[in-house]
Amino acid sequence: MLSLLKFGRFSKTGLHSVRNSYKWSEPCTQLCYVTTQSSHSDTLFPGRVDFPSRHIGPRDHDIVTMLDLLGYKSLDQLTNDAVPSKIQFQGLMDITDPMSEYDLIERARKISEKNQIWRSFIGMGYHNCCVPHSIMRNMFENPGWTTQYTPYQPEVAQGRLESLLNYQTMVSDLTGLDVANASLLDEGTAAAEALSLCHRHNKRTKFVVSERLHPQTLAVVQTRLDALGLEVIVVPDVRQADFAQRDISAVLLQCPDTRGLVYDYSGLAAAAQEHGTLVVVATDLLAMALLRPPAECGAALAVGTSQRLGVPLGYGGPHAGFFAAEHALVRLMPGRMVGVTRDATGRDAYRLALQTREQHIRRDKATSNICTAQALLANMSAMYAVYHGPQGLRDIATRVHNATLVLDHGIRQRGHKQSNEVYFDTLHIVPLSEHDAGSIKSRAQQKKINLRYFDDGAVGVALDETTTMQDVEDLLWIFDCKSVNELTKDSDVLNRSVLKGPFRRTSPYLTHPVFNMHHSETRIVRYMKRLENKDVSLVHSMIPLGSCTMKLNSTTEMMPCSFKHFTDIHPFAPLDQCQGYHTLFEELARDLCAITGYDRVSFQPNSGAQGEYAGLRTIKRYHEFRGDARRNICLIPVSAHGTNPASAHMAGMRVCAIRVTPGGDIDMAHLKDMVEEHSEKLSCLMLTYPSTFGVFEERAADVCALVHAHGGQVYLDGANMNAQVGLCRPGDYGSDVSHLNLHKTFCIPHGGGGPGMGPIGVKAHLAPFLPSHPVIDPLADLGDAAHSFGSVSAAPFGSSAILPISWAYIKMMGPKGLKRATQVAILNANYMSRRLKDHYKTLYTGERGLVAHEFIIDVRDLKKTANIEPGDIAKRLMDFGFHAPTMSWPVAGTLMIEPTESEDLQELDRFCDALIAIRKEIKDIEDGLIDKRLNPLKMAPHTQEEVISEDWNRPYSREQAAFPASFVKGETKIWPTVGRIDDMYGDKHLVCTCPPVIDDF
Repeated sequence: MLSLLKFGRFSKTGLHSVRNSYKWSEPCTQLCYVTTQSSHSDTLFPGRVDFPSRHIGPRDHDIVTMLDLLGYKSLDQLTNDAVPSKIQFQGLMDITDPMSEYDLIERARKISEKNQIWRSFIGMGYHNCCVPHSIMRNMFENPGWTTQYTPYQPEVAQGRLESLLNYQTMVSDLTGLDVANASLLDEGTAAAEALSLCHRHNKRTKFVVSERLHPQTLAVVQTRLDALGLEVIVVPDVRQADFAQRDISAVLLQCPDTRGLVYDYSGLAAAAQEHGTLVVVATDLLAMALLRPPAECGAALAVGTSQRLGVPLGYGGPHAGFFAAEHALVRLMPGRMVGVTRDATGRDAYRLALQTREQHIRRDKATSNICTAQALLANMSAMYAVYHGPQGLRDIATRVHNATLVLDHGIRQRGHKQSNEVYFDTLHIVPLSEHDAGSIKSRAQQKKINLRYFDDGAVGVALDETTTMQDVEDLLWIFDCKSVNELTKDSDVLNRSVLKGPFRRTSPYLTHPVFNMHHSETRIVRYMKRLENKDVSLVHSMIPLGSCTMKLNSTTEMMPCSFKHFTDIHPFAPLDQCQGYHTLFEELARDLCAITGYDRVSFQPNSGAQGEYAGLRTIKRYHEFRGDARRNICLIPVSAHGTNPASAHMAGMRVCAIRVTPGGDIDMAHLKDMVEEHSEKLSCLMLTYPSTFGVFEERAADVCALVHAHGGQVYLDGANMNAQVGLCRPGDYGSDVSHLNLHKTFCIPHGGGGPGMGPIGVKAHLAPFLPSHPVIDPLADLGDAAHSFGSVSAAPFGSSAILPISWAYIKMMGPKGLKRATQVAILNANYMSRRLKDHYKTLYTGERGLVAHEFIIDVRDLKKTANIEPGDIAKRLMDFGFHAPTMSWPVAGTLMIEPTESEDLQELDRFCDALIAIRKEIKDIEDGLIDKRLNPLKMAPHTQEEVISEDWNRPYSREQAAFPASFVKGETKIWPTVGRIDDMYGDKHLVCTCPPVIDDF
């Protein structure tokens, strides 16, 4: 195995077929491509435009203008004042010179082709599938779907909300349960969340878990519950569990199980229910098209992955985990859930219900640290179900099952033992002899087919949607069986079909018209486009969300994600077939280490919050290994992200809050008191840097040193890394571990609420304690020196298929381009703050009056003077064509703005002009010129239907409502499709599946 993610020096040779060099030109300081050949080649062959100039929005003359407004001569002068000198990184990051976009694609293709695409029948929760090309191109490869933000502003998110509601309805129908959420990160975390819910529901601390779970699911569950002090009892057969003591919180089983067995657990469910124990079933959505759903067998919750419904394997992710429950548990459900509500005019509309950002409210009392989902992948699966419909899914499932029946018939005739009496798509085969077992493996390798090999010599075969009769023929040959033609002459082939027995499904599913009207490509493409057109994304305008870093996700970065040699690899394929992925992992990890100052990276965490959790568990395991298990105190400033205390609680730590000063800095006196008080039990400090308030605190290095002096570790939240790359490195100024939001700083798109990636970087002393995996261990190169705390995600390297995005971004930017991006991000934020200063107060600035890459404007006084709240400004911005900044966080009654480096001066000015125009409207309210209740802000957003209505009776004009600035007129106008959402109505009348049809689909 490669010495994965372990770094000393890394050779720069061999990365380019032709070595390129790049020079900085003055005064425009813009990267220009030149070759190393003749001295006058610049004149003879004008260079290609470099990628940094495409990624960074402001042109050089604009940068001069912006700097002049701020009183600076250069970007270096600005950032030298913004970043404390004590922590500034001197020098250039040790990463390779930048590549052009075209060279990058060629390099990515060559790396991908190091992966060998064998036919994989491994199963274990991952299956090949046929991704409809219309969905791949119009959704997965479409920035109108990939660059949306989480739908916290529902009026400009109705398209993705409707699609996610379709997803919830699909999951609810197929599992038979009342409600489903809008996806979780993967099957393993969904199972862990389900058991945590059961604990919250009945307060019991014991769990019975089947050993027939997929091994990765079992590992994640054990890791998560262990940290909370909950007992996991793994048993061979959960049907033998005794509930008489009434001390078991829940039973977790898999059906079909990891070997493929389908069995009756209804008796178990009845006995459990009688004693107050909940039954959680990990299941397969495609199988549910033929099998009795979990709800009909007595399950209270069902979990799994929707990957095989139209999402590529991608070496393990991203895929949408599903989570469904009976209605009594709905208010305990984790993650996001889309609900039906109404708008100001009484029309049906969609919005996130109940759990929206609950961790920011409840902090260490939060029931989950989930801050993202897998919205893009959930939407793909939902559209797959819309496209195929109920009969299409049943036909696919039947084809898979029938192929499995043929294979089983041949294997039994040959004399091998097939252990599963009832099955859907997976067989568990005990070869006739040891010689046969060796022959099977050898013949499979000849055919370039991957099977699952158990430690006891058994062989697993899992078929899927892509399986052809030729595949079955080859599998029969591998097991030395008769041919398909010979076998299908036998009338007994279908005797074992689940459709002939008591396990068959008789209840309907996907009955809503949305699943029964879009089966032609014309209809599905138009439906996807209609939904896309309802949403604001980065293809329309800037999304200035503080802390969320909605920056350019370039086409070139995204292209490798669709390469066949990246999409079609099973996560548990032998490592020698996955050398392309591991080459990419090594290069990306090395670059991230060079950027951050850390020594090793784990790619397993597949969200920022998962990264927080993994980092804290790594710290906890480090202390335990050193005999310091009593160290369980986690210090967290009150300004921190809400997921910080939630993650610390889930990691089994006790949270102690650290005060901040009126200026937003950590209160050093209080910190000193706390580290001294908890010196013997201090585990770590969680620090967000730059601070959550958008400034570089001067004493960050002192904070780290103080914690270290008392035996603690420093966890630095990487959410604000976009202000640090090239300017300072957390590993240098005292941090021991960080998660890195690749979906923020390193350009993976948000996808309407996921995917994300939150790998963690650590200093060398923490490396042995990083996440492991039961199937492919990322710490294998450490041998006996590894002492992992366990697994955090189902796949060993998280959402591997989107890592090419961040890899490509770094490769094309190069060290100077990355630094310049950071400097321009800081410039853009300071420019906007300065432009708005006569209209809005920037709440926090550093000692020199500067902000970092984001800033907070204070609108709290407007509630008193004009009855205007942040939400009113957010809704009014929609009329200008903008998504709102982050509202009322981290300070209630404020707006946090982050422009990123990708937005040019014209767009920055448009947004500032919009806010200034809104402030003038507020001034008119304050001056009594506009009614405090009937005004453009309180009535926003304005739909086209409202503006053209004959019943317009508002005390302001239609033009002011819909076209409040000159730049809004004409082709740039974006119309919200619904009026202001009624959140209260939606919570009182909770509906989380598709509503009855009113409009024609």
